[in-house]
Amino acid sequence: MRQLLLDPSRQLIGAQCSGALLLARLKLLDGIPACTDLTTKPWLEEAGVRVLSQPFHASTNVATAGGCLASQYLAAWVLARLDSPEAARAALHYAAPVGEKDDYADRALRHISPYL
Repeated sequence: MRQLLLDPSRQLIGAQCSGALLLARLKLLDGIPACTDLTTKPWLEEAGVRVLSQPFHASTNVATAGGCLASQYLAAWVLARLDSPEAARAALHYAAPVGEKDDYADRALRHISPYL
């Protein structure tokens, strides 16, 4: 764990599912609620982290996503933070299934917008 040199004052840090356990162990979730999958939830709560029933949460430069299909929320958050919400929308729209592009991008942006 000492080899992981994560610094939210200068890095965007994201974790999905059980990755939140690493953030908790590194004290990056102290006082911050997190999202995770249902299997990891009890362990994260045991570590003292309040687990939210939602797919994405961020606090300053630390974000968590819960569920195997929640990775697009982390990716969109990083793109929106480093470039713009429009850049995140464009990337999501490009990758989304045909016939679902607008809905897919809209849904992801609804989840990350409160944290931008």
